[in-house]
Amino acid sequence: MDKNIKKFLLLTFFCSIIFSVFLSGITGFYAGKLWSGLPEAFSNGLNIFNRQNRSDRGAEDLAVAEQSLRAALDTEAAVVAVGEKVSPAVVSIIVTKDLPKIEQYYSAPQSGDPFEQFFGGDPFSNFFQFQAPQYRQNGTEKQEVGGGTGFIVSKDGYIVTNKHVVVDEKAEYTVVMNDESKHTAKVLARDTVNDIAILKIEGDNYPVVTLGDSAQVKPGQTAIAIGNALGEFTNTLSRGVISGLSRSITAGGQGMDSEDLVGVIQTDASINPGNSGGPLLNLKGEVIGINTAIVQGAQNIGFAIPINEAKSIIESVRRDGRIVRPWLGVRYVMIDETIAKENNLSVDYGALIVRGEKQTDLAVVPGGPADKAGLMENDIILEVNGKKIAKESNLVKEVNSYKPGDVITLKVLHRGETKEVKLTLEERKQ
Repeated sequence: MDKNIKKFLLLTFFCSIIFSVFLSGITGFYAGKLWSGLPEAFSNGLNIFNRQNRSDRGAEDLAVAEQSLRAALDTEAAVVAVGEKVSPAVVSIIVTKDLPKIEQYYSAPQSGDPFEQFFGGDPFSNFFQFQAPQYRQNGTEKQEVGGGTGFIVSKDGYIVTNKHVVVDEKAEYTVVMNDESKHTAKVLARDTVNDIAILKIEGDNYPVVTLGDSAQVKPGQTAIAIGNALGEFTNTLSRGVISGLSRSITAGGQGMDSEDLVGVIQTDASINPGNSGGPLLNLKGEVIGINTAIVQGAQNIGFAIPINEAKSIIESVRRDGRIVRPWLGVRYVMIDETIAKENNLSVDYGALIVRGEKQTDLAVVPGGPADKAGLMENDIILEVNGKKIAKESNLVKEVNSYKPGDVITLKVLHRGETKEVKLTLEERKQ
């Protein structure tokens, strides 16, 4: 091969190598620069994404916060509006009674010497004789002995309160309005079944409350109580929630017989002595219950009678001047798992017809509605018009939802067999 050609090929080869190395170096340099910039670019992109994401979340959180604040402000405004609307129709009830008026006087104690009144004693001892305080009755005077709350349900002055507020038939009752005007009140009716009473004051065009539907009450909803707290702070308003429904309690107090209340509403709205008989309200300002009892020693556990329990009472008192209630004519105990087990019963619910402790406490009243329908001792009433008789819907509650003269159908367990019995309710004798 020609030497010139060899030289040319060798030169070309070396030039190719040098060019390749040079090109690789440049490529590597710029590739390195590009690679070193990728994390920063990625990081910048990620930061931009995170900032955008945080911005989106922040906007959502802000929207939620604004919505919660708006709801809280709306609730607060509603509570204020309820207080302004209902307070004029909420009254304080003052209980007064003629009590002995006791006065104090001073006199010397009687001497033990029976002859002193005839012969006299030592004049110096008489001069320094100790005068002891004595007490005697000097007539009677009206004294305030209690108090509670009520609310006006009609423009002509009908007032609903608790029976235990006006239980003393010898006492006098005065209603104090929100404007501090006073009116003598007459007790028209005291319910023998529930802690409800109806009063009346003379006059017309009084402010009234709106009665709601206690059947629509739900746990968790806002509850507002208004009353004469401690018998001193009139129209005290407290706010809470409905804590529970269909509670059964035994209520009582000093100088009062205990009373079983079923189906009552539980609330944590503050209820104090003096609040008894006042309204429990929803955010619409509708009365959903009658405040009636608290648990001593607990924090904000109070109870109210559902207002639906009072509607028929209000109606019957206004119409007939008395409480008209239906009557079944049986004595019974509610069955639960314990009673069913102890008595070897085949069911763990219903009302077992039994006699009382006295011989005169018959299980079935002779000539009464149950007697006429053929019910007997030891029968178990399971249902009233298809409604199961249980703790939360006991027999009295179900029967009281009807009127005297109504025909109801009872599902009865009689000697191990189930049968249906039709019965005509009569009026309960108070």
